[in-house]
Amino acid sequence: QVQLVESGGGLVQAGASLRLSCAASGRTFSNHAMGWFRQAPGKKREFVAAISRNIGNTYYADSVKGRFTISRDNAKNTVYLQMNSLKPEDTAVYYCAAHGVLQTLLQGECDYWGQGTQVTVSS
Repeated sequence: QVQLVESGGGLVQAGASLRLSCAASGRTFSNHAMGWFRQAPGKKREFVAAISRNIGNTYYADSVKGRFTISRDNAKNTVYLQMNSLKPEDTAVYYCAAHGVLQTLLQGECDYWGQGTQVTVSS
């Protein structure tokens, strides 16, 4: 069992940066691929970024590539999402997710989800 708690969201102006954190409970954190998804009002949840279990291979949605960076610290059971050059269209609730199989996580079919943290970018 893995429990995920996100933090770091907030209200910022366009061009600013935020770093989201996702703290995971349980001893099996390092056995899970981790990812970030987001859902804007009236839209479907979409993939943002993911990181593999051990090697730390990273994957990004085209819309955030070059601006967002996902990383993980297995010693702290934490995954991060550094978001730079934020745009109003990045406004959404951001969810942390975990799954044992990276390919499954990339499809949005995750075993574990956090409660979400709101990110609002004003123009």
